[in-house]
Amino acid sequence: MAAAAATASGALGALQASRARLVAAWCARLGLGLGLPGSVTSTRAGPAMWAQGWAPAAGGAVLRRGYSSEVNAENELRVRYLEEENRGIVVLGINRAHAKNAISKNLIKMLSKAVDALKSDKKVRTIIVRSEVPGVFCAGADLKERVKMHSSEVGPFVSKIRAVVNDIANLPVPTIAAIDGLALGGGLELALACDIRVAASCAKMGLVETKLAIIPGAGGTQRLPRTIGMSLAKELIFSARVLDGQEAKAIGLISHVLEQNKEGDAAYRKALDLAREFLPQVDLVTGLAIEEACYAQTIPTKDRLEGLLAFKEKRPPRYKGE
Repeated sequence: MAAAAATASGALGALQASRARLVAAWCARLGLGLGLPGSVTSTRAGPAMWAQGWAPAAGGAVLRRGYSSEVNAENELRVRYLEEENRGIVVLGINRAHAKNAISKNLIKMLSKAVDALKSDKKVRTIIVRSEVPGVFCAGADLKERVKMHSSEVGPFVSKIRAVVNDIANLPVPTIAAIDGLALGGGLELALACDIRVAASCAKMGLVETKLAIIPGAGGTQRLPRTIGMSLAKELIFSARVLDGQEAKAIGLISHVLEQNKEGDAAYRKALDLAREFLPQVDLVTGLAIEEACYAQTIPTKDRLEGLLAFKEKRPPRYKGE
C-alpha cells in the first residue's frame, strides 16, 4: 500500500509540474508579469492633452506618452475625468507595461474600486476603456501570478474578475473599448463587456483560453455568441483563433476599424469622437416613466381618434396636428 501511495503521489507531482511548466512557457511567450498591491490613480485632464492620449512630462515643457516601463502599482489604472468640451467623459487607462496589461489581483482591485465610484457618479455620461501601453489593450490573465496561486485561490479570483467585468457591463452610461493593440482572453472579455468596441486594423483579438486547457471565465462564452452569433463564437472559442481588426469588423465583433496612426492611439481617438456624440442616458425605470408621460399627451388628441376611425373605415388617416 505504501509503495502504491508513493507511486500515485509521484505521478500526481509530475502532472502538476508538467502543468506548471506549460503555464510558465505560455507566460514567457506573452511576457506577462506580476501584480502588486496599489490604489486607483485619479486625475483630471483637459481635451488638448487627452484627445491625443498624452500626459505632461516633468516641468510641463515636453509631452511624453502616458505610460512607463517601471513597475508602479499605484499607476496600473489611471482614471481620467476629461474637462471642457469633453466634460462627462471618463477614461479608464490600463497601465501595466511590464506585464502587457495582464489582469492581476491588484488591477482587478483597482478596476472594482473605480467602477464602484463611477456607477453612482451622476456627472459621468460616457466611459472609455483604453490602454496606455503601446501595442496592447490587455493580454489576458497574469499567468505568472496565476501559476503561483494555490488551486483553492483560482476559483474565487476568477469569480472576482467575472464580477468586475459584469459591473462594467451593467454601468448606467455608455461604455466604449478602444482596442489599439493585443486583446486576448480576459482582455477581449473586458472589451466584450463594453457597449461599443473600436479597434485599430493591426489589433489582435481572440479568446485563446482553450490553448491552456481551460475556457473563458469572465463572460466570454456568453457575450461573444450574443455579439457575433452562436456558431461563429463556438468556432472561435474552440480554435482559440486570433483575429485582426479587419477580420473582427467583418464578423461584427467591433463597430469601427481604423488604420493605426503614428501615435498608436487611433482607436482611442475614434472612441473619444463617439463619446462626444452621446447624450446622457437614463435608467430603464426613468425611461419608462418618460414614455408614459409622453404617451399620455397623445390620448386627448383629435389625431388619435382620427387614426382609430380611419383604421375602422379602412381608409388613409387625415391628420391635422390637433
